[in-house]
Amino acid sequence: MARVLIVDDAKFMRTLVKDALVPAGHEIVGEAENGNEAVDLYKKLKPDLVTMDITMREKDGIEAAGEILASDPAARIIMVTALGQESLLTKAIKLGVKDFVVKPFPPERLQKAAEKALA
Repeated sequence: MARVLIVDDAKFMRTLVKDALVPAGHEIVGEAENGNEAVDLYKKLKPDLVTMDITMREKDGIEAAGEILASDPAARIIMVTALGQESLLTKAIKLGVKDFVVKPFPPERLQKAAEKALA
C-alpha cells in the first residue's frame, strides 16, 4: 500500500483519482489544488507517490514536479493530463516523472501506472 498525494485543480478529478487508487489498496494522505500546495504538502507528508495535473493556476504541474524532484530525486510522480499536452509530457519525463495518464482514464490505467511507478 502506498501513501498518495493527489494534485489537481479540479475537485472532481481528485475524486476520480481517489476512486481509482483507494480500491487498489492505496491511502490518500493529502490533496492539493495547485503546484505551490503540492510542493509544500510533499515536504510535509513525504508520500510514496504523487499524481500531478499539468495545467493549474499559480504553479503548473511541470514546475511543481521539477521542484519536488530537485529536493527529492527519488520522488515518484505520475502526470495526469489532458490530450494535446505531449510537449509538456516530454519535458516532465526528462525531469524524472515516472509515467503519465491521459484524462479521462479507466481506473485500471491509473492503477497500472501507480504499480509501475512504485515498483
